[in-house]
Amino acid sequence: MAVQTPKQRIANERFAKRNEKKLGKAKPKETKVESPLSKTWVIVLLFLLVGGGILELLTLFM
Repeated sequence: MAVQTPKQRIANERFAKRNEKKLGKAKPKETKVESPLSKTWVIVLLFLLVGGGILELLTLFM
């Protein structure tokens, strides 16, 4: 890509301003961060951990 001359830069800035007035400013896109594990797997893992802990406590007191 060639380097812009000052005239080209000014013309590009004018064009961008005109276009912005017509279309409005671009809205920033919001990116949603997704977990690598699905909700189901998280529930299963929590069930196993909590259930195992409860069983250990029961065996400890019996």
